[in-house]
Amino acid sequence: MYQLIKQLLFKFPPESIHHSVMRGIKLLHGLPLGKTILNASFNTKTTGLEKELWGLTFRNPVGLAAGFDKDARYTDELASLGFGFVEIGTVTPLPQPGNDQPRLFRLPADQALINRMGFNNEGAVAAAKRLLKRRSNIIIGGNIGKNKVTPNEEAVSDYEKCFHALFDVVDYFVVNVSSPNTPNLRALQEKEPLKQLLHHLQLLNQQKSKPKPILLKIAPDLTTEQLDDIIEIVKETRLAGIVATNTTISREGLQTPAAEVAAIGAGGLSGLPVKDKSTAVIRYIHERAGEQIPIIAAGGIFTAADAREKLDAGASLVQVYTGFIYEGPAIVKNICKGLLKG
Repeated sequence: MYQLIKQLLFKFPPESIHHSVMRGIKLLHGLPLGKTILNASFNTKTTGLEKELWGLTFRNPVGLAAGFDKDARYTDELASLGFGFVEIGTVTPLPQPGNDQPRLFRLPADQALINRMGFNNEGAVAAAKRLLKRRSNIIIGGNIGKNKVTPNEEAVSDYEKCFHALFDVVDYFVVNVSSPNTPNLRALQEKEPLKQLLHHLQLLNQQKSKPKPILLKIAPDLTTEQLDDIIEIVKETRLAGIVATNTTISREGLQTPAAEVAAIGAGGLSGLPVKDKSTAVIRYIHERAGEQIPIIAAGGIFTAADAREKLDAGASLVQVYTGFIYEGPAIVKNICKGLLKG
C-alpha cells in the first residue's frame, strides 16, 4: 500500500511533504482512537528484542536517526509507530534557519537522499520545552551541534549550552561533529579539538548526580588512522559509545545520472549507497574495541536483513532515516518481525 502512496508523495518537494505527512500523523494521533489505530497498524510485540544498554531498556533495537524530528515535535507519534528510541536534533543553542531551500533531494534510482539542511532548528530550549510535555516513555536521544556562526574555537561553549538545556529531558546525548553541511564542522573530528570537546562535556556530565550516556557521531569518510584516533579518544574520555555513521560526501557508484547529481550540488548522501561504508566502519571499530565501545548503527537500513548485517558487524542498536522515507511507517514493524524470525 505505501509503495502506491509513495508514488504520489514523491511528486511533491521532499521537505514540504515531510512536514505535511508528519502533521497529518500528529493530527490522527490526537483524534479519538487515533493513537489506538496507529498502534494497531504499526506497533508490534517485540518480546525477545529488548536491549539493555547504559542502564536504559530499549523495547526494540530500531530507532529513528537524528534529522527527522529535529525539534522534538513528533516523539509521541513516533512511539506509536513502534520505534524503540528516537534521536531528536541536531539542535543548536540558538535557533537558526539552516541553508537556503531547496536543500533536500531524492535519488530514487539509488534509494538515497542528498541533504544540506544546515542544522535548521528552533534551538535547544524550544526542543526541551516540547520534550517536557511528551506523554510517551520512549527513550530520547539528544543530538547536539554548534551554530553556523560560531567559530570552531568557541564550539565547546555551544555544545555545553545544548548539554545543559537538554540534560533533564533526554536519556542520552550524541555529539555531532560529522555533518558535512555546517562549514568546518568536520574539522572538530580531528584529534586535539575532539579530545578537548569530549573531555569538557564529560567533566560537566560527571558533575551531575546521575550522568547521562554521551556518544559521538562520526562520518563514514574517515581513514583508518582517523578511526584509530577516535577509538583512542572515546576510550580516553570514557564516552558511552559511537553512532556510525553520518552521511557521506562521496558520490561514487550512483545509478542516478552524474549530471543530475552534479546539478544537486553539495550535501550529505544517505540511504543504500552508504550502507557498505557504514558497515565497514562499524566492523572496524568493533574488531578493535569490542564491547568497550557500544555502537549505534545508521546508514542504509531498509530491511531486517540490513539491520541484521549491522548487528552482526558489531552494532548494539540501529537507526533508520532514509529507509523510513522509502519503506514507509511500517518499517519498524517489518524489521522487528524479521529480526524475531532470525
